Amino acid sequence: MGLLVLEDGRWFRGENYGAEATRLGEVVFDTALSGYQEVLTDPSFCEQIVVMTAAHVGNYGVNPDDAESDRVWAAGFAARSLCKNPSSHRSTMSLDRYLKEAGVPAIDGFDTRALVRHIRSRGAMRAAISTEIDDVETLRARIQEWPGMTGRALATEVSCRAPYVFPASPDRPAGAAVRARIHVLDGGAKRNIMKSLADLGCAVTVFPADTPADVLADGADAVMLSNGPGDPAALHGMIATVRALFGRVPVLGVCLGHQLLGLALGADTFKLRFGHRGANHPVRDLLTGKIEITSQNHGFCVDPAGIERAGGQVTHINLYDGTLEGFRHDDLRLMCVQYHPESCPGPHDAAHLFERYLQFAGRP
Repeated sequence: MGLLVLEDGRWFRGENYGAEATRLGEVVFDTALSGYQEVLTDPSFCEQIVVMTAAHVGNYGVNPDDAESDRVWAAGFAARSLCKNPSSHRSTMSLDRYLKEAGVPAIDGFDTRALVRHIRSRGAMRAAISTEIDDVETLRARIQEWPGMTGRALATEVSCRAPYVFPASPDRPAGAAVRARIHVLDGGAKRNIMKSLADLGCAVTVFPADTPADVLADGADAVMLSNGPGDPAALHGMIATVRALFGRVPVLGVCLGHQLLGLALGADTFKLRFGHRGANHPVRDLLTGKIEITSQNHGFCVDPAGIERAGGQVTHINLYDGTLEGFRHDDLRLMCVQYHPESCPGPHDAAHLFERYLQFAGRP
């Protein structure tokens, strides 16, 4: 049997799946109907136990092309029903074997709807998942060892350790001019962010989280701040780096990058009760009036009052709870959104945003 125990004493028992292991983390839920491999390999899920609200997960297996990084980052995984025998021509491995090889425990066969309703009312919280320990009190004691998300500078832990050049798009004609030189500050970047830029003809170089502003700005037409995990307010070095870029080069942001830009402008961030994670979040683009269904993964949010005090313009609003989803600052040449325009997993309503980014940076 597998066991999932929450810090408030609620527990759920299910069937073993994945690795025989015990892991600690923040228990959160994701509303995507597909894209579980992208979820598992997204560095933004570092030290989180992910519960999928979709009832049947794993039916199309996994494959190398759908990974957002080179490893599974989620601490644990759970769903109502996890398939052990996938059926897809793209599948190279079952989800069960994938998690076993990654050392990640998972459970299924329990009431995930009850768990999600509990998180929605009580908030995301510390938890333990185990496929080897079947004692609730033992796991409750283990939970006290984990420090939680607040104050955690996890982006520096998941970042690359050395700069690298992201491959050009295979569809790019030989000898074609580079549209823009984009330097990405990696706080846990998803591969499809870089791929989206490369597909638009950009030359993309990725840099570690501790890269100085002078290095990031050197030779760049724009700097992109990536997504990533943990508490953005704990990233003091990255915030100072971002602030040092102001006025030197256009700065673009996605998810954590949005939060870092807000903090660098002097705005505050705060932790959401249960975060925004999934592929069905409606966002209003205030510049066009359009509503887009977006892919999201974040547990912290920027206070819009601080953006407006700093002379910025709010551009996007979440229609679920009214929280800030995007802003720009024309004088400082800053533009960012809280959601994931690379849309992996989908939907693809916001994929056009990378084109808007490049035009904003003066690279039409």
